[in-house]
Amino acid sequence: MTKEEARKYGWLAQRAALASVAMACSLLLIKAFAAWHTGSVAMLGSLADTALDLLASLVTLYGVKLAAEPADHDHRFGHGKAEALAALFQVALITASAIGIAWRAVERLTTPATTQDADFGIIVSVVAILATFALLAYQRRVIRQTGSVAILADNIHYQSDMLLNLSVIAAIALDQYLGLHWADPVFGIAIALWLAWGAFKASSEAIDHLMDKEWPEDERRRFLDVAARHPQLRGIHDFRTRRAGSHDFAQFHMEVDRDMTVAAAHDVMDEVEDNIRRAFPRVEVLIHLDPEGHVDTDDPLVEEDVTPHWFSKRI
Repeated sequence: MTKEEARKYGWLAQRAALASVAMACSLLLIKAFAAWHTGSVAMLGSLADTALDLLASLVTLYGVKLAAEPADHDHRFGHGKAEALAALFQVALITASAIGIAWRAVERLTTPATTQDADFGIIVSVVAILATFALLAYQRRVIRQTGSVAILADNIHYQSDMLLNLSVIAAIALDQYLGLHWADPVFGIAIALWLAWGAFKASSEAIDHLMDKEWPEDERRRFLDVAARHPQLRGIHDFRTRRAGSHDFAQFHMEVDRDMTVAAAHDVMDEVEDNIRRAFPRVEVLIHLDPEGHVDTDDPLVEEDVTPHWFSKRI
């Protein structure tokens, strides 16, 4: 990825994060009034989720901005992991909110109270659904262009907001129109559980990034299919991958004919890198050259031959 492309992707991701902040601010104001006016625990849960959306969007904005910074002397691999650190901060906020909402809902179950003005609460939730739908469409377009993990996580979080707002409508309607007063706190507990599940998934993904977890197997296979295309390549081993924010990294040992000169081998490596760059423009690649049959270590994980299944038939 060129510096110009990196700046472009970073700016697009920042614009998407700014859109999230703007929408969260707007919804926070109208939901705060709606929660106070209707007295609904489900609406209170939706308000808390929107407040967390605002904090999460602010943290995402900072994380995306920092992750887009170029590598420097202290951070030679860039700042991509800032997105994962921002995600862990979001997880702490979401977990605290889930506990608070569940506590309030249990209190409402033991001390029943009715909600009021269902129409207003439903209208606010419909407005929130429409605004969220527009944001999701914009975020998906940015994700297709940039591949930003932070914006993808934000998009997944806002998808859950659609379900939360629908549950608020159902809770208020069941409470006031059908007299099912237990519905509101029960939906509040369901919202708390949904938030907790979302926090768990977000923390798992963030930890995977911080722990340099390998790419999914299908992505690894697609990469190797491209890397092994060169007719003078004799094998690939010690293939390692990791992800940091919207930046992907891959490294491997590439075997060539033992009698090949250093200059010729380097030309082959350049051609392999060009093939990879065209197919995976956002992946930073590091290749180590080895003569065919060379053994680097007795570690079987390192020496594992990972060339595609069709490779042996080709040569």
